[in-house]
Amino acid sequence: MRIYLFLLLVAAAVTYLVTPAARLLARRLGAMTAVRSRDVHDAVTPRLGGVAMLAGLMATMAVASRVPFLEGLFQESRQAWAILAAGTLVCLVGAADDKWDLDWVTKLAGQTLAAFLLAWQGVQLTTLPIAGQVLLSPTMLLLLTVLVVLVSMNAVNFIDGLDGLAAGVMAIGGTAFFVYAYVLTRTAGSTTDYSSLAAMITIILVGICVGFLPHNLTRARVFMGDSGSMLLGLLLAASSITVTGRIDPARLSGADLLAQLLPIMLPFGVMFIPFLDFALAVIRRVGSGRSPFHADALHLHHRLLALGHSKAHAVWIMYLWSVVVCVGMLLPVWASLRMCIAFWVVGIVLALLITFAPRIRGRVARRPEETRART
Repeated sequence: MRIYLFLLLVAAAVTYLVTPAARLLARRLGAMTAVRSRDVHDAVTPRLGGVAMLAGLMATMAVASRVPFLEGLFQESRQAWAILAAGTLVCLVGAADDKWDLDWVTKLAGQTLAAFLLAWQGVQLTTLPIAGQVLLSPTMLLLLTVLVVLVSMNAVNFIDGLDGLAAGVMAIGGTAFFVYAYVLTRTAGSTTDYSSLAAMITIILVGICVGFLPHNLTRARVFMGDSGSMLLGLLLAASSITVTGRIDPARLSGADLLAQLLPIMLPFGVMFIPFLDFALAVIRRVGSGRSPFHADALHLHHRLLALGHSKAHAVWIMYLWSVVVCVGMLLPVWASLRMCIAFWVVGIVLALLITFAPRIRGRVARRPEETRART
């Protein structure tokens, strides 16, 4: 665990220190976010924060490759370097979009190329560990891998609409997934080697988010841009995919249904907010006859602002929902069913009350006026 915490600190420190240089680079190149009708920021802001995140990723993986506990992950397969190569590719595609506003076809092509690069180098789904059964053919698993990576990248991109939102949500989700990957490696792994590519990649993801957040919270001095959001989405997708390779299905076949489903369910829980926003946006846009990539001002954070929340409050509400879902998904690993149900009930009720607090306050305030009007 201490080694993983060390990697988190390295990733956070490098990202934090490089972000001012990325902000200056964005100004020099003209990679700036203009104020548009659908945006909630009110000042022209530099992008390219993803370049600093990539620097944090590169530096930390270089350090990890020299650590005896983790060096086997770099020597025994090409997966770790494939994740770095694919992350570099999507970051460069995102940086080009931050500068020139690429059309969605070009962006999707770059994302697809990165996803196939991951799969080609072995970062792909191999089994869906339900009762030890391989449910899909190798070709279908390859295509599913590419789809998972594409959806993950675009989902994170979709929620990157408020200061600190995407980085904070990904830090929360990444922390939950790291805990799960670390515990799973020690309890359901197929070997006695407790090093984990999924845990390493996820803790680096958390680190670069933590290092970037001080520059990106309310009144952000720099945005991560597509270069950052697509990089984060790819990293979480890659760690989610690699964790299935650490599970010996035979060791789960006698467990209860929840234990068998959790390796599949948790990544969706970690990405609950991005996936929900992504799904609603696709349904909304396709239903109105537009492209799924057609931008609008109806994302979840826009709806929270419409309810009457401030920008900062909207971000913290999204954080709260992420914590409720992620902790609720992890809790069955340690707690009884009764405690899990109690947490879900209390957590959801609390989150709903805070989410709709402006409406509730408005109705309470109107009641005395309506009473006086009737009398």
